[in-house]
Amino acid sequence: MLHRIDGARREPIAFELDGRACTALEGDTVLTAVLTNAAKLRESDFGGAARAGFCLMGACQDCWVRLADGERLRACTTFVESGMRVRTGA
Repeated sequence: MLHRIDGARREPIAFELDGRACTALEGDTVLTAVLTNAAKLRESDFGGAARAGFCLMGACQDCWVRLADGERLRACTTFVESGMRVRTGA
């Protein structure tokens, strides 16, 4: 899990992660929001190992998550929005 060392002056944003109420900071990517609230982004499709993103720039296909409505998005290049309902499959 990531721990913040700065950025507390940004506005908090409420979002939902796998059915649990969480908080991120304005300007966080979905990946940052997830990893500051959970130990992993998702599990590998090939064996269940914990994954936390790989390239962090939207090229590797490792950080795909879904919203509650089924929309897929890249967690590393999408900014978290207030009320977003993220599903990692965890």
